[in-house]
Amino acid sequence: MTSSVADAVKGRLIVSCQAPPGDPMRETGTLVRLARSAAAGGAAGIRVNEPEVVAAVTAAVQLPVIGLWKDGDTGVYITPTVRHALVVADAGAHVVAADATARPRPDGSTFADLVTAVHQAGALVMADVSTFEEGVTAAREGADLVSSTLSGYVPGTPRGAGPDLRLVATLAEALDVPVVAEGRINTPDEAAEALALGAHSVVVGTAITAPTALTGRFVERLARP
Repeated sequence: MTSSVADAVKGRLIVSCQAPPGDPMRETGTLVRLARSAAAGGAAGIRVNEPEVVAAVTAAVQLPVIGLWKDGDTGVYITPTVRHALVVADAGAHVVAADATARPRPDGSTFADLVTAVHQAGALVMADVSTFEEGVTAAREGADLVSSTLSGYVPGTPRGAGPDLRLVATLAEALDVPVVAEGRINTPDEAAEALALGAHSVVVGTAITAPTALTGRFVERLARP
């Protein structure tokens, strides 16, 4: 499965169709329509949160689906336990995305434990990392793909206005597994630059699928002199 999924998204766009708690877009049918719209626009894959949405999107689009389960909003909350990962895999995700940072997991497991369980369930694992060292460790522990998702979102990692393309480039040079650029990619040019620096594929979310956040950017700018 690794080669077929990797080939399907190589050099192409994965669209993250998610919405935060309380957002009007956070409704399964709405997120399915976002995913179908992304597919119609040429996306090569879809990334979605929560088992119900994973199952619905997998049934609705003929693309690789990267599933995760956010539980909480601090510490390790992207697919934080083996149980979360197995539920996401059971919902039909082709790839389970999970926090692969060095922080402790709430069930006391390791990232390697999660990888083993997901592989036994027949799915792949995308490691969401914040640093180069975490990416190297995740690949060594069996991750099928490594993503820069958490750079700038973990205490101690610098956060700029745009994507951490330096991390993407260094991971791509060092690892044998596909490296996915994700996080604060706001323009097509930034996405293209990530590919030029060695990214296998690019995930874009807010810049495509988050009207609440996008509206807020305009409102904030117009409020300034």
